[in-house]
Amino acid sequence: MTTRHPGQHRTGQALSTTINGALAAEDLQSLLFSQHTHFDHYRRQPLPFACVRASGIEIDAVELTPDRNGELLSLLDASGGYGSASLGAGHPAVQRSLNRALAEVGYVTDEIGSLERARLLQRLFGENGLWREQFPDDQYRVSGRNSGSEGMELALRLVLESRFDSRRLRYRPGREQRNTILAFEGAWHGWTHGLLPLLNRRHYRVGLPVPAPENDYGVRVEHIPFGDPTVIRDYFAENSDRLLAVFIEPIQGDAGILLPPQGYLRTVADLCVSNEVLLVADEVLTFAKSGRFFAMTDDGPVHTDITVIGKGLGMGVLSTSMVIARRELGVRSSGTVATSDLRPLTCALINDGLSYFMENRLLEHSVALGRHLIRKLRNELVEQFPDIYSASRGIGVMHGVELTDKAAAKLDSLRISLIRAGTYVEFMAGAGKRSHGLRYVHPTLRIVLPLITTFEQTDAIAYRLREGTRLFQQSL
Repeated sequence: MTTRHPGQHRTGQALSTTINGALAAEDLQSLLFSQHTHFDHYRRQPLPFACVRASGIEIDAVELTPDRNGELLSLLDASGGYGSASLGAGHPAVQRSLNRALAEVGYVTDEIGSLERARLLQRLFGENGLWREQFPDDQYRVSGRNSGSEGMELALRLVLESRFDSRRLRYRPGREQRNTILAFEGAWHGWTHGLLPLLNRRHYRVGLPVPAPENDYGVRVEHIPFGDPTVIRDYFAENSDRLLAVFIEPIQGDAGILLPPQGYLRTVADLCVSNEVLLVADEVLTFAKSGRFFAMTDDGPVHTDITVIGKGLGMGVLSTSMVIARRELGVRSSGTVATSDLRPLTCALINDGLSYFMENRLLEHSVALGRHLIRKLRNELVEQFPDIYSASRGIGVMHGVELTDKAAAKLDSLRISLIRAGTYVEFMAGAGKRSHGLRYVHPTLRIVLPLITTFEQTDAIAYRLREGTRLFQQSL
């Protein structure tokens, strides 16, 4: 891998503010001002780094610490922009798509048809459609939203409306006692207020109002550990008469990239079908990252009532999501209208991006890349640094390396060491304490690679993670 400074961009276009390979003082001041002004969602010191330019998975960055202010770094991105940048930065296919869409497709809303929307939906759900096996068009329909959280909010709304008769303004017959939603310990489904009860972490819920199950049309949310078939069978045996829906990630992301055992997802789906319980799959993160478009598989597609996809769907350029729901599920008139519902430009970008996926066999590539990365992470990190990393796991381009208790206490220092060694990474909270005797899951280094990542870049990422870990270890 070659190391460049921001003035040596791949297009040959130099930064207007570079002086002898360094960032100009006014730009450094702007970056520091931005850190001071941008809302702090983390309640900690912001990471002392900023992106100056990017192409593919390579980031030209600058450090903003007092002792290294202005120092330039060449990074490989192992986070994929929270898992959203399927094609990395500045991909030619994305550029062509945006140029075409801006010139041709218009901006109409969902009130009238759009040829670009029609082409996308036909390609996905029509005869011989890419997703027809998972979602037959005579059984499902689709809506678009701005983000994964908004998509999950619509899914929740569809679940709640399923027990209500909006014409007679009362419960549907037989649904009066269905007041419970089942979710999973360690789950992450979004930060919006309606979704907070689906998260079992007290940190996110305490001090904020929650639905009152004892009120008319109230609902309660209960949690069990993910991945244990005995636990969920026992739960259904005791509670199925009051259960309305199950919300599940096919691979838990924030919990630490936890994969279910073979057959588990099929068991959950069968329990839902036999007990008339809705099954909602949150595939916002997992979409197109497991070697398939959908991770809800167990020796073939596992059918759901509602599936939400997002992040990588917008190709790292647009924040968007798609809610695919059974046709019988609906809402009261105009109750969920959205400005962003499958606008033509969004549809063009999705359609062109998926074309690139298929033409270049990126899903198949991700399977081989994932197998290679599993070995690299085990050999380069877990086996060499057992006092820092306890386990690695993953599939496709989604991987997690769990920290030890000792390393978790110094997570921020570890992250800075890894970035300084040349790899941009992020950490997930881990599932934490779980019930039914399951072990504690510590914070986890999450690696979610863009689908265009090469084997050479993957090797470089593993090497840099190893060297960054070595630097961190020496500092202890």
